[in-house]
Amino acid sequence: MRVAIISESFLPTVNGVTNSVCKVLDYLADHGHEAIVIAPAAGSPAHYRGFPVHQVPSVAYRQFPMGIPNAQVARLISRFAPDVLHAASPFLLGAQGIAAANRLGIPTVAIFQTDVAGYAKRNRLGSASKLAWRFVRWIHDGADLTLAPSQASRSDLENAGVERIKLWGRGVDLTRYHPNNRMRPTARALNTLLAGGAGGTGGAGHSGRDTVVGYVGRIAPEKGLERLASLRGLPNLHLAIVGDGPSDDHIRGLLRGMPVTFLGRLSGEQLADAYASFDVFVHTGTEETFGQTLQEAHATGLPVVAPAAGGPIDLVRHGENGYLFDPDDPGDLRTGIRSLVEDPALRMRMGEAGRRAVIGKSWEALCDELMAHYASVASPAKTRKRTPAGSHA
Repeated sequence: MRVAIISESFLPTVNGVTNSVCKVLDYLADHGHEAIVIAPAAGSPAHYRGFPVHQVPSVAYRQFPMGIPNAQVARLISRFAPDVLHAASPFLLGAQGIAAANRLGIPTVAIFQTDVAGYAKRNRLGSASKLAWRFVRWIHDGADLTLAPSQASRSDLENAGVERIKLWGRGVDLTRYHPNNRMRPTARALNTLLAGGAGGTGGAGHSGRDTVVGYVGRIAPEKGLERLASLRGLPNLHLAIVGDGPSDDHIRGLLRGMPVTFLGRLSGEQLADAYASFDVFVHTGTEETFGQTLQEAHATGLPVVAPAAGGPIDLVRHGENGYLFDPDDPGDLRTGIRSLVEDPALRMRMGEAGRRAVIGKSWEALCDELMAHYASVASPAKTRKRTPAGSHA
């Protein structure tokens, strides 16, 4: 199959959109498919896994390049003549790609990954939220199929009037993120450093050591890290924060005086070791359409505490592999964390349940599902008449 991927984000920018696009490209390369990537100009590599990467003009917005629609997009799609266009988190660039594909009679699949309602609420945009959802509908109505990562995001899309929606989650690397990583010397050393004890295998509950509660992700307003301040004064706890971002100074100041270590941005084996050094994983943001770090924590065998909002609702089974807390009740997060800090056996039981929950969610399995979605819109029997995005605002 020939797949054209148009993405609002690509390397060297690292985020959920880029990561999922790279995993899809890895799968396509491993299975002998052909592909191209169209993405904003940001110093991207000329090729990825042998596939050409075409950069189009962009402007910077909140530290990220944002693609500007231009005539090059339609020419690239026409020249490659794909069997399907994959629009990753489509915005301005993706909307143009969908419209161009429709004019060329090329089937399109749009991947939804942005919590528009949450963004509008956090930025106090008021009535602008309705306009934002109208824009989302305008884009996605042009696609043959929209793939939502969670039930919560699917409901948001349906409420906005978007049709032709199916669920498609995200895969997780079950080898890189594994409970056995806790025995690696680097992970054990980091756990000992963070926990402040001589034991430390990431959950054994040795006396004289703290329980390490870790977070992985951007340090940004939408991640809600301010909620961690509710853990102040909780005994036998050490916070570990992996990531960086525009709110770094603010969060450091807010948590000053608490037992916390900022580990900075990590990737690859260093990130896997960080997960393995944690005893509990905490996520605080309410605007996740999915929650990939939660899956990585579960794959590592960690219990997860996350807000009862958005993607985490699909990933955390409350009381089984973690806790869902009320994001409007600071005491609820504290209660869930305290339960796990005080009960090593509960941490182990929930961590094992978390690993079981993701066993069938490898990227290979999720990309198999994606190929089936591609095939469903590329079928010669498909009769729906496509309408170019932008013709029915």
